[in-house]
Amino acid sequence: MSPSQIIVLATPVFLLLIALEFAVGWARGRNTYRLADAVSSISLGMLSQTSAVFTALLRIGLYTLLFEHAALWRNDAFWTSPAGWLLALLAYDFCYYWNHRLGHEVGVLWAAHVVHHQSQDYNLSTALRQPSSYALLSWLFYVPMALAGVPPLVFVVVGLIDLLYQFWVHTEQVGRLGWFDRWFCSPSNHRVHHAVNDCYLDKNYGGILIVWDRLFGTFEDEDARERCVYGTRGLLNSWDPLWANAQVYAGLAHDSWHARRWADKLRVWLKPPGWRPADVAERFPKPAFDIAQMPLFDPPMAPVLRWFAGVHFALLIAGVSAFLWQADSAPLATNAIWFAVLLACQWALGAAMQGRIGLLAALMVESAALATATSALGFTQWHWLFKPLTMAIAIVWVAASARPQVASGLSDAKDRAWLLAALACSLAGDAFLMFEDWFIPGLVAFLLAHLAYIALFRRGQPWFARRGALLATLAIGGAMYTFLWQGGLPAALRGPVAAYVLVIALMAAQAWGRTSVLREPAALQVAVGTGFFMLSDALLATSRFVQPLPLAQLWVLATYYVAQWLIVEGMLRPRR
Repeated sequence: MSPSQIIVLATPVFLLLIALEFAVGWARGRNTYRLADAVSSISLGMLSQTSAVFTALLRIGLYTLLFEHAALWRNDAFWTSPAGWLLALLAYDFCYYWNHRLGHEVGVLWAAHVVHHQSQDYNLSTALRQPSSYALLSWLFYVPMALAGVPPLVFVVVGLIDLLYQFWVHTEQVGRLGWFDRWFCSPSNHRVHHAVNDCYLDKNYGGILIVWDRLFGTFEDEDARERCVYGTRGLLNSWDPLWANAQVYAGLAHDSWHARRWADKLRVWLKPPGWRPADVAERFPKPAFDIAQMPLFDPPMAPVLRWFAGVHFALLIAGVSAFLWQADSAPLATNAIWFAVLLACQWALGAAMQGRIGLLAALMVESAALATATSALGFTQWHWLFKPLTMAIAIVWVAASARPQVASGLSDAKDRAWLLAALACSLAGDAFLMFEDWFIPGLVAFLLAHLAYIALFRRGQPWFARRGALLATLAIGGAMYTFLWQGGLPAALRGPVAAYVLVIALMAAQAWGRTSVLREPAALQVAVGTGFFMLSDALLATSRFVQPLPLAQLWVLATYYVAQWLIVEGMLRPRR
């Protein structure tokens, strides 16, 4: 049984203990849970596990390679004896201490580890909040175990024991435990570790044993007079799982790029978190940390959004469990496609809980991801469900924007009518293209969709306000058409395809011209969407008429749905 499958089997236990902690906190009047925060934390844990499928080479492969070719002492019989298992667990915990400690003392290592500390709540769901990039460098800390000859199986098992042990210490419902606190990582000790108070900062790194902290001077006892304040000193303020993993990396890259001295460009990554070159700090100042100024990130959630989050969270757990259960035996491409689907769904859920997008926008993202995956992997019947469903959701989304209480970027009913017409024609085109013999009707339907988009982008705007964009899109379209002609475009289709290429080039040109007039992010987003439309059609035509592309449906549908979503969301976004 693989480690991924063990995590799947442990998941119901984790969820049961989380429910028990919630019940105890509720009964005591000391509830430590918020729905969005808990969902975000567990979602990040799921992302950590699904992404780990692709980093096994770093986590286990390199260890095994070193064990096989560089171990200084080989005695598998010892390491699989009771004494060997115990010694291996102690060795792992010691290596983990230094891995954990340097994860707080080196900027690039903190960039990975920070995910675990971003929650402003402290409960068992926080334990599951794990980073996805930790494996990139953390394997270095366990090289001594490989050199000592600890077999890979023993290494994996003791690592799993060390990880699972740490789950229960993430709680505020368990108080001081007397002698246990002096020897082991306990809830009290680990609360200190997660706190940002000056007296608690960067303390108590131990995984199972707290003895390492006492030996190396990093231990701090929890003080009843100093209440722990959780989170990070650079607040995340987001439920986005991608940004949670990228936030600190982005900050380090920004400071490294803007540092004038080459040595400082490197130091940014190696110095402790928060260190900045003097010139960067002067040009891009940040406010000093004030523990009294740490507002709780808690965007309001309407009851329907709470139900949406709960249901989608349950479905995500089921999807992630199914993915992990079969991941070790599935082809890499299959795993990559389903991972992308799960990631899209996690992003959509986080964005909806944060209020960045609405429920229908989130549903469109999820349906589009499923339509793309089911087509690429040959699940035809499911594809026939999700492909038309995606555009149907988009149509409902636009229609719902007509309600008086909904803010929308569409100026009047005619704008909405043109957008609905474009989506309806796109839906028809999607349906036609699901059948091999209906390519021409599909082409006509999309031709009409692009004409409707041109009419929409023309509303209140001049024709082709950016002549450079017009020339560029026509040149790209002409080059693509020449490529198709030379690649074997059938004579009967040369006229229809030429008209189609011309119309989609004009659509993109009008969108980019609209951007130069409106000068707002939403208009730019729409223009980028038309670029994705051109890319999608180019991929489709190349694969159909010139050379079949590997996983063609994946790339064609992915770019197509990105285009549609960017255009619809950009058009509906309220104007400044």
